[in-house]
Amino acid sequence: MKVISIVGYKKSGKTMLVERLGAALRARGKVGTVKHVHHGIELNPPGTDTRRHMDAGAEVAIAVAPEMSAMYVRWNSLQQALDGLADAGMDFAVVEGFKDSELPKVVIGDLDVKNEVARIRDAEAEIEELVRITMLQPDYYTLPALIRKVRSMKTIRQAGAIGTFTGIVRERTGNTVTKSLEFEKYDEVAEEKMKLICDELSRRDGIAGVLIHHRTGVIAPGDDIVYIVVAASHRQQLFPVLSEAIERLKEEVPIWKKEHTNEGQYWVHEEQ
Repeated sequence: MKVISIVGYKKSGKTMLVERLGAALRARGKVGTVKHVHHGIELNPPGTDTRRHMDAGAEVAIAVAPEMSAMYVRWNSLQQALDGLADAGMDFAVVEGFKDSELPKVVIGDLDVKNEVARIRDAEAEIEELVRITMLQPDYYTLPALIRKVRSMKTIRQAGAIGTFTGIVRERTGNTVTKSLEFEKYDEVAEEKMKLICDELSRRDGIAGVLIHHRTGVIAPGDDIVYIVVAASHRQQLFPVLSEAIERLKEEVPIWKKEHTNEGQYWVHEEQ
């Protein structure tokens, strides 16, 4: 899933640009949107049936109508919203607001932000250039989204099993407490190398598909780092390839890890 954020001052035309960009991207895949709603706006007003459901303790309340449905959930983070769109099979996520996030941003006007990928004067900007910029952004994956991608392969008809590996941030190693891990990668080389590993392993006898996704940036304890998905005809073929994929990822792909612990911080490759 490609993710882009539209930011600007109030009444700068952010919503109009989300509409225009979303409509243009729709020709290339499924589009989901996220809107940053500030305090004081009631999404699920008191007295409605769905609000009564949640006041009674429901974690999720879904209103299903003939035209569309509305889902109310208790979580309220940008990452959870993006995860939800990725899990639902979206190809694009257009985010309105969240100017302080780490997302790549299209800036309307003179707002000062980080991770700017384009700056425009107003919402009437040339939309095809913004589509091109969106297509250049890194892919955002969850494990369900990666499994969905494997299931969409033509070779899935040969598969009788799908196996996955999820690497997470271990918080405790003996007396050492990890506060976070930070990953950096040589983007083009790393992506090409992961694709090469997947292509080579996919040619093994009985293997219908292999996908790898490795996150970068700062990752908290318990959060996901890497996903590997393998589809195979039989489990006997699946597990050796799944194991080899993670070993080759660690050995061959230029991704660097920095540990932030209670004993200090250091780049792992320098310590080794």
